Amino acid sequence: MIDELLPETVSAAELFGVALPAAALLPEEERHVSRAVHERVREFSAGRWCARRAMAGLGVPPVPVLPGPRGEPGWPSGLVGALTHCEGFAAAVVARSAEVLALGIDAEPARPLPDGVLEAVALPGERAGLPHQPDGAPSLPWDRMLFSAKESVYKAWFPMTGRPLGFEDAFLSFDPGDGTFTARLLVPGWPLGDDLLTGFRGRWAVRSGLLLTAVAVLAVPGVRTSPAHGWAVAGAVR
Repeated sequence: MIDELLPETVSAAELFGVALPAAALLPEEERHVSRAVHERVREFSAGRWCARRAMAGLGVPPVPVLPGPRGEPGWPSGLVGALTHCEGFAAAVVARSAEVLALGIDAEPARPLPDGVLEAVALPGERAGLPHQPDGAPSLPWDRMLFSAKESVYKAWFPMTGRPLGFEDAFLSFDPGDGTFTARLLVPGWPLGDDLLTGFRGRWAVRSGLLLTAVAVLAVPGVRTSPAHGWAVAGAVR
């Protein structure tokens, strides 16, 4: 499902349910979670199984994917990627860094956020700008979609820049008609050649009871996609 939201150069793998294949973890990864609780080990294992399946799609042999200082997955040299997991689902996406500069994905259950969470993660203008459901249309939890999109933006931003990004550091807006969203950075942008990355464009979807969001920053100097594609390109998003 997640591959629908990303360019064809991105390799994706997904896992549904809680059952995992045998030997899902490599020895280095087993040591990393040797003292973790069962739920953490299960989530970690699901993500790493997906990561190796996604890497195999690019012809990359199995290697450990260990967390970095802020929990970000450490990909082999020459690759970028992202992981996500929620109840009953895990996914990984990877691409060659010569083609894609950054990836961010997130999956959430398609139900509203708990009381009080939206106020903690969204700016007042973001809350006011969330799409309204037409009368009679199926309910879509835009509050959790906003949370998911911010997670995808962070996962793309931090590995690329090494700089943290708080919930209040990007202003997101959605286009409910074409399945895209825009994130405008409220912190200094990131230099990319002669240009400056000042935001992201992403895509969203609802599939099988899940909210899915994704961001891809393409390494194509001097070229920008149209908003309909929903993928940011090396350059400023204005």
